[in-house]
Amino acid sequence: MISDSATAAAPPPGADAAVPAGDRLLRVTQQAGAAAAGIGALLPPRAQAEGTLRRLHETALLQFAERGFHAVSVRDLTGSLGMQPSSLYAHLASKQHLLGELLRIGHEEHRDQLRLALLEAGNDPIEQLGALTRAHVRIHATYPLLTRLCNRELGSLLDEDKSVVLAIRLDANRLFLDVVERGQRLGAFTAVDPMLAVAAIGAMGIRVAEWWRPDVGVSVEEVEQTYATFAVKLLT
Repeated sequence: MISDSATAAAPPPGADAAVPAGDRLLRVTQQAGAAAAGIGALLPPRAQAEGTLRRLHETALLQFAERGFHAVSVRDLTGSLGMQPSSLYAHLASKQHLLGELLRIGHEEHRDQLRLALLEAGNDPIEQLGALTRAHVRIHATYPLLTRLCNRELGSLLDEDKSVVLAIRLDANRLFLDVVERGQRLGAFTAVDPMLAVAAIGAMGIRVAEWWRPDVGVSVEEVEQTYATFAVKLLT
């Protein structure tokens, strides 16, 4: 059974501060590149497919994230569900369309979580940047397999799916960019290249899906807040 929660494996309250930094670094290093199956949720609530299509989405996410899109065949996907390869086409046009659906879901969830964070942050650009960064980190910790897939397999999409996904990604990046540029106009941020600042903050959060686990000895809330502090320091 696939768990949708990481809470069972989380360290007890107050344990984070008691774990020495060297031990945490060792644990992160040892887990580098390890599969994230069972860590966090597989798909967000917006993924409303049911029945066989839902099982195809979840199986594809697990296999694509572990082995890479091109290494997984239609037979691999359907065989793990006890189906014939031809059964896939009763639900989807192709394996690439399945990938497109997963990447669209992941990118929409990311963009909408950023929008929500920004709406709740008030008007101070420093608070807005912190809120965006926390949301960016949180989604990569909550959906590690999905966000890994979103950041690794863009080049495997069909052109029509890629254009849709890239438009969603651009909307998300512009949320960060608008805050940075507004903060610079107001004198809250230094005059660094806004695009480079957004790229740095984005890359920092993306890596969370690769290394954070509940047993690392640092809570996701602490990671969120620390990364938000890093983002603000980058621009002040």
